[in-house]
Amino acid sequence: MNETQLTSRQEKILSLLSTQPISRVELAQKLSNLYQPSKTTLYRDLKKLQSLGLVKSIGQSKSIKYISLENPLVKQVSLQSYFETDSTLRHQTKTSFDFEVFEHLVEIINDREEDELSLTLKNLSVQQTKLDPTIFKRELERFIIEFSWKSSHIEGNTYTLLETEILIKQHKAAVGRSKYETNMVLNHKQALDYILEHSQEFKQLTLVKILTLHNLLTQDLNISQGIRRQPVAITGTNYIPLTNSTSLQVALEKTITVINQVKFPVSKALIAVSMVAYIQPFADGNKRTSRVLANAILIAYDLYPLSYRNTDELEYLKAVLLFYEQNNFYHLKRIFLEQLEFATNNYFQ
Repeated sequence: MNETQLTSRQEKILSLLSTQPISRVELAQKLSNLYQPSKTTLYRDLKKLQSLGLVKSIGQSKSIKYISLENPLVKQVSLQSYFETDSTLRHQTKTSFDFEVFEHLVEIINDREEDELSLTLKNLSVQQTKLDPTIFKRELERFIIEFSWKSSHIEGNTYTLLETEILIKQHKAAVGRSKYETNMVLNHKQALDYILEHSQEFKQLTLVKILTLHNLLTQDLNISQGIRRQPVAITGTNYIPLTNSTSLQVALEKTITVINQVKFPVSKALIAVSMVAYIQPFADGNKRTSRVLANAILIAYDLYPLSYRNTDELEYLKAVLLFYEQNNFYHLKRIFLEQLEFATNNYFQ
């Protein structure tokens, strides 16, 4: 994703072009206080933004103007700068669920990105035919262990990767770990086993299918199942999810409809991992369910699932909070695509 990184000047150009078309002369004037770019530099910046599908030109010759095509959901934001301010002092943060987010859940992966991904993605079934059956089974087990460990670790579970391997392969709980932590890890494995046995079911989502995954992930954890009926608060943010169970179900079913309508499987999975966490339809286990659901979609379309093995937990959680507060999932998308690349290059080789 490095080629998509923008300079602060290019970010400012996108911001200036977000409301109305502007000519290069007008743009240079608006930038002059901060950057004073030459004509050549500004031309190169605009060409790069056009090549990334973020800007388009209108008109011809001397009357050419430029306008941003950037989806507000994936507008580039500095994660570090955003979280330098305490949550109680951050400005213009959203404190409640915004149904307008559904209007922008289109082309979250643009045509250029989709074309590039299509060249690098690998099919599980193809790799299965290439690998010795024993090797393929071991690779699948490796993925299950690493995902179960990392997804649990993101939720504060203290099982190490080695302890997770012993638990899953030898059914031996780690000494000093609670039954809650042990069950959390095992629930991840059970949910993945279910997905692998019923992979084709997740090409078309239903509310029942999502509820089933949540039930598998939360059993024996003393977590209420089904759509929650009481409010929840989230640590580190002023964002308060929907409180009414009817509204929660409406938002979740609307998400399901959008996912079923989108064609590109990676976009489907990205919407799932973002929106289920944002809606918070369950009393607990929402982010776990979102990650497992996204993997269910990828597997249904014969693509590699994500283990998140080398994801920085704090960076991931900050990306989630940014989406809650700004309806911006630039960094959730970045992390997701980086992990998709990691999975493609590190499993089933």
